[in-house]
Order: sequence, then C-alpha cells, then structure tokens
Amino acid sequence: MIRSRPLLIAAVTSLLLAGCGSSGGTAAQQPGKTELKLYNDKGAWSKYFDEMGVLSKQQIGLSMKSVGYTDEPTYQAFIKASFRTDVKPDLFTWTTGGRLAEIVGQKQVAETTAIWQEAIKNGDLSADLAPYYTIGGKQYCVPLNAAYWGMFYNKKVFDEHGLKPPATWDELIQIADTLKKKGVPAFYHTSVLFSFVWFEQLLAGTDPDLYDRLSTGQAKYTDPGVVEVMKRWKSMIDAGYFNNPGDKTDPGDVLKTGKAAMVSFGTWFNTSMTQRGMKAGTDYGFFVIPNVNASLPKTSMIFESGPLCSLAKAPDPGASMKYLKWWVGAGAQEKWATARGDVSANPKVAIADEAIAEVGKAAGSGEYRLVNRYFEATPPPVLSAALDGFSGFVAKPETYEKVLADIQVAADEYWSTHKQGD
Repeated sequence: MIRSRPLLIAAVTSLLLAGCGSSGGTAAQQPGKTELKLYNDKGAWSKYFDEMGVLSKQQIGLSMKSVGYTDEPTYQAFIKASFRTDVKPDLFTWTTGGRLAEIVGQKQVAETTAIWQEAIKNGDLSADLAPYYTIGGKQYCVPLNAAYWGMFYNKKVFDEHGLKPPATWDELIQIADTLKKKGVPAFYHTSVLFSFVWFEQLLAGTDPDLYDRLSTGQAKYTDPGVVEVMKRWKSMIDAGYFNNPGDKTDPGDVLKTGKAAMVSFGTWFNTSMTQRGMKAGTDYGFFVIPNVNASLPKTSMIFESGPLCSLAKAPDPGASMKYLKWWVGAGAQEKWATARGDVSANPKVAIADEAIAEVGKAAGSGEYRLVNRYFEATPPPVLSAALDGFSGFVAKPETYEKVLADIQVAADEYWSTHKQGD
C-alpha cells in the first residue's frame, strides 16, 4: 500500500525459514540479532507493528521495532540510499509492480521463493497471489497485507436521508444527487497522492480489458474509451458530488464527521475507522462499488497487496528470513488482521468485520474480476506523470484532454524502450 505526504498518508495510512537466504535456499542465522527494525511508509500503523514485535518475540525469539515514515518521497529516498550505505533496514515495506521489479533488477531484494513454496503447500498463502510477487520466475518479499477496494460510507448520514448501499451505478448516482440536494458532498477525492482513485474505478468499471491494455502499453491514454472515462469523471465533479480536493483533512475524519458521505479506499482503511472509535455496522459500512457498465459479466474490484521485504544484503539475512516466514503464518496473521480489522493474505484467517469478511471470501472464490491497483499496474515513469496529471485535473477538470495527452507522452517514452504487454 502506498502512503504519502504527511497528512494524507497518516490519513490513508491512518487512512501493503529460519534459514532462507537471499538466494531462496538456506543459510545459518547470524548470532546476536534479537530485534529487527522494520522501516515502513505506514507511520500510523506503528502501534500494530509494535504489537506484532511483542508477539514475534514470544513465538520465535525475535522482536521487531517499527520505524514509520509518513512522507512517501522521504521514505523512498531512505530505502534507496540504504542500497549504497551501511544504514540498512532489517525489513522494509514497498509496493508490488514496477517499483518492486526495479529494485529486484538492481539485485537489492532478498529472494523468498522457498518461503512461498512452503506457505502455498501448507495453505498459508494462495498461489493466486504469487504472480504479484514473481519476477523472473522467482518470488521476492511476502505479503504485508492484501486489500480489496470498495466504498466506505457514513451509516448515520445514509440513515438520516433514507439511503442504502446501491446495487447499480445508477443507484449510486441517485444517492449522490440526493446528498447534493441536502448539501452533503457524496464522495471524497484528493489532489495529492491518491488522485488516481476515481480514474481507476471508473475505467475498471467501464472497460476492465481497456484498463489492462493501458497498463501494458497496448492502449493509449488518448484512446476514445479513456477519454470517455475522463468525461464521466468531469461530469461528476461538475455536478458537485465531491468534496474540495485541496482539503487536507484526514479522510478518516472526513468520513467520521460527514464532510463527505463516502470514501473509496482499500479494506485497510477499516483501520482508520476503528482508530477513531467508529463501529462497523453502526457508524459506518462498506459496499462493493457497482460497475458503470452493467453488461460486464463480473463486477470489477480493485485489488492490491503490499510487500514486506528484506534486502539481499540485510544486516542479518537469516533473522530477516525467519521473520518473513513467521509473518505469513496463521498465528501472526490472525493477530495482524484482527488488530487492524482488515482481510489477511492468509486464507486460514477469519475476519471479524462481517462486510469485509464477505467481500474477501467472495473475491477469493472468483465472484469478482480482480483488477490490479493502478499504482502497482502502471510503470513508475508513467505513474508519476499520471499522478501529476490527475492532481491537476481534479482542480481544473476542463483540462482533461491535455492531462491525457501529457500522460501519453510519458507512456510513449517508456514503451519505446520496453516491451508492450509485459
């Protein structure tokens, strides 16, 4: 999972064998390492990480201390600097997709193939998740988290206006119209890091095949289907359905106070609600966002999985691998998922929140068409241009054609030196 700029991260953040070496084989654990430091871009989760450190000390004799960042550029700079300095994390969080492939290509990440093979064999990880962590036929890192994206909504606002979760896109728009007439912004959006959220949702819910082709360079941002999605997004902004994108209020507070009735995020946002003392089913709810295109055979659902990694040259490779193996086990994952109120990458773990548990079960059974989150699906240079473009668009929606053209310039440059379809 990504986290960025102080408040938004803390927001969105508040709202990703003892003995397996970097080659995926076995290696003796170095003596003397009894506490690991986990560097992460999820500063608001420090409490949960530290609780895991207490549990790991009890269960495997290795404690873990969180070193959390809330500014994404600063965090990424630190991790990349650790590749060439002596200040190296024992463990660190990252993102899958192009950014993971980049540092794996630089031979900076420890291989975890043996952990994956054992975990899949004993049912602690699903083989369906492995492709997100597979580069060149080998696995790297393990799942820090798995998350399904949908809509969190303020239940009290819905109840006050006689609303219920929609079954179709038209019903969702009817809800937005009702709220607008009552002076309540229907949806949260932002001009900061998560500016891509509505683009990915509208495109995946309209034409998921086009979404996939776009991420692999087989379609262009200037193609008619993409342009139509931007027009729809613009029409929603023009209709007054969204809050002010420049508002720096934590999204968790936005939903709690009813400054916007609905917030679209991954199931990890549940943690933001529980941290604010909100109760699922009483104060807030969660529903799957209906497709824009009702004729699609399955509802498109955005999916993400954030990795927990070790450096190839970690301070104590054996200790780091021991921790990663423990992390994916049912005992650790039960604690991790329950504390945050989220789904787990481990299929054995039961989820307390009924709505989220139901979504996780349905997604795992193939009921939805899972769509890789835009942040991971899009090559890093194209993503940078897109984030800048979408950030400008939400403030000036009339610029959508120029925004798409500018992103396509970055896409053309990238795909001119990379094989399309990869």
